Amino acid sequence: MGRPELPLAQLHAFVVLAEELHFGHAAAHLGIAQPPLSQQIRRLEDKVGHALFSREPGRVTLTPAGHELLPAARRALTDLADGLAAARAVGSGQAGRLRIGFAASLALTILPDLLRTFAQRFPGVHLDIREMTTAPQITALHDKAIDIGLLREPPTGEAELGFRTVLSEPFVAVLPATHPLAAGTVQLAQLADSPFVLLPRAAGPQLYDQITGLCTAAGFTPHIVQHAVEWQTVCALVGAGLGVSLAPASIRRIRLRGVACRRVEPGTARTRVAVAWRKTDQNPLVKHLLATVSPNPPDKP
Repeated sequence: MGRPELPLAQLHAFVVLAEELHFGHAAAHLGIAQPPLSQQIRRLEDKVGHALFSREPGRVTLTPAGHELLPAARRALTDLADGLAAARAVGSGQAGRLRIGFAASLALTILPDLLRTFAQRFPGVHLDIREMTTAPQITALHDKAIDIGLLREPPTGEAELGFRTVLSEPFVAVLPATHPLAAGTVQLAQLADSPFVLLPRAAGPQLYDQITGLCTAAGFTPHIVQHAVEWQTVCALVGAGLGVSLAPASIRRIRLRGVACRRVEPGTARTRVAVAWRKTDQNPLVKHLLATVSPNPPDKP
């Protein structure tokens, strides 16, 4: 069945007249003269093929066809009004869905406050939160599978993506609590003979290269015996005695039993957390999120 071509003015006029049952009152309600109202009703009746009103001197009543059409006409006008309101809300960034990818370790730093603040400012927006490491976030942004990325060590050479640093923090040595170096500050070169547990390079190439580069600068190549995708798992494996690791300082907040996080020297290297987005994205929710994000003070070692 084809869609009927019914001008909204005719449908609106029909509903108002059905409620008023008086042409003069209905015309005044609509802000038009009575003859144009009569013309709109006649045109609608022509489309229906039946009279919608019974017109008698001093009396207007709905015909059976009019009674049948009235509930559908009311629903159509209500649905349209709701649709227009929803469209305006989405268009202005007051409603809709925002898909955010985030690195798991950020749940220990900026993520909770960011989500709380955004939800308070835009309660009509549904936040679709997806945990993923840096490299998958970059792919998801290009594929338009997410709208915003919150990641560590943004890659270079990404002309289509924008990045803004929102947090900078130092590294700490992650050690078994019984490790001889767990008593105080660790000189990075002291870890030369220790087995390492790290994230796989594919999860975040820039961060992986930064960590291994720190070891190289300290005079050794880390002997990596185990990989784990999430920092919490890395810490758990360290606590199990499988090795040591270098991690962002916020990892201290995991507080796993049997794990010690200690300051490292030299302590000048820092890892960056950035928000990422597609530069061509016109979604107003992306702009609202970017306006919500503000740089946090760096975490102290």
